[in-house]
Amino acid sequence: MTIRSKFALSAGLFSYTFLHKILHRGGTSLPGKIAYQLDPDILKEFSSKLQTVIVTGTNGKTLTTALCARVLSKSNRLIVTNPSGSNMIQGIVAALLAQRGQIMAAFDKGSQPIAVLEVDEANVKPVAAALQPTHFVLTNIFRDQMDRYGEIYTTYEKITDGINTAKKAEVLANGDSPIFARKTYPNKAVYFGFSDQKSNKDLRAPNNTDGILAPTDDQVLHYHSLTYANLGDYFTKDGSFKRPELKYSVSRITHLTPEKSEFEIDKNAFTLPLGGLYNIYNALAAYSLGREFQISSSDIFNALNADSRIFGRQEQLKIGNHLLTIVLIKNPVGANSVIDMMMTDPQPFSLVTLLNANYADGIDTSWIFDAEFEKLHQTKLAKIIVGGQRYKDFSVRLKMAGFKDQIIEKDFGKLLDHIQALPTTNVYVAATYTSMLMFRAELAKAGLAKESF
Repeated sequence: MTIRSKFALSAGLFSYTFLHKILHRGGTSLPGKIAYQLDPDILKEFSSKLQTVIVTGTNGKTLTTALCARVLSKSNRLIVTNPSGSNMIQGIVAALLAQRGQIMAAFDKGSQPIAVLEVDEANVKPVAAALQPTHFVLTNIFRDQMDRYGEIYTTYEKITDGINTAKKAEVLANGDSPIFARKTYPNKAVYFGFSDQKSNKDLRAPNNTDGILAPTDDQVLHYHSLTYANLGDYFTKDGSFKRPELKYSVSRITHLTPEKSEFEIDKNAFTLPLGGLYNIYNALAAYSLGREFQISSSDIFNALNADSRIFGRQEQLKIGNHLLTIVLIKNPVGANSVIDMMMTDPQPFSLVTLLNANYADGIDTSWIFDAEFEKLHQTKLAKIIVGGQRYKDFSVRLKMAGFKDQIIEKDFGKLLDHIQALPTTNVYVAATYTSMLMFRAELAKAGLAKESF
């Protein structure tokens, strides 16, 4: 370890201790930002101490990372991760600094810990280059934060640039996502997906969906089966492009509610205490990684069947007689997946929408006009509260969808009063990332939630 890296490490550890132990405040990335600025190579100090798994993609990173960590904990090795969703390089440095004592203690006893790290798509290359992961888990790529990423192929190139820095790593990719089959990886690649619909149908994805053309030659994609958006068993008419062979697959969907998903992977029954078809993909990714680590199906079942609700991702909280379910939305596909999940709720419910446009959210809010809020007319939606820094934008979008009766509240501190007056037991809070953090801060002030996970 160089003098520079020792100084950076000491400064980062001191700032972490000062923030968390003395000021009793959070700070998921500041200690890492300090250490990284002092030594941009600080992550390399952890590379030999850890076996690293990088989880990346547009949607589902945080939950997939949490599920992967729970599955790999069955290996009886120390698992370190970044559970708050702070997934840029400074947040990852901070997470490893916070767990450095545990890492070193395990390593000194002859056991190499496993780091399961959620990594922002634009940060895959520097993180992978520094830590040299043994596995990449790729969830999906959809249009997201276009001010940062541009179109989906820009995001794809950022991820593959990272993969190219660790050619010995294994790639576990969502085979139902056409973009991940665009070209052959230099690495060993394993694909997972859905095989529950045996069909010779010739289907097409909706026209406003991302990635409806083959990523190889711009032919229109056709499908034998579709799950959501452009995910499914795809092919081109001339047969030159089709879904790769799946090593792991969801073989049956048994039952879906907002509270629970029951399904089979490779004909083994699983229960996930989360709603939404999109979350089954997250569970499938964790299953696939677990099997590659030789974790048994029964151990994976126990890991997935545990309480899987995490920070801001279908996290549930009680406020008086109301049950709040907090869900993250940040792009059209994610919002539509949440809408589909709410459509499985047979009971009346209320909806709170919170829209911010900070850097971590994406400053372009036009994506809300591509989400299918009109489908909520098919539910028992009773009341809507609109808030967040860009509440006017969301209010207009919901009026266009036919929901003119709205409660408008721009003050995060007053949201709880409105929620307590809602007429339904079930309340969904659909929020962008920073608005979710601001809302949870108000919940923490009221003693209704922890500051962080």
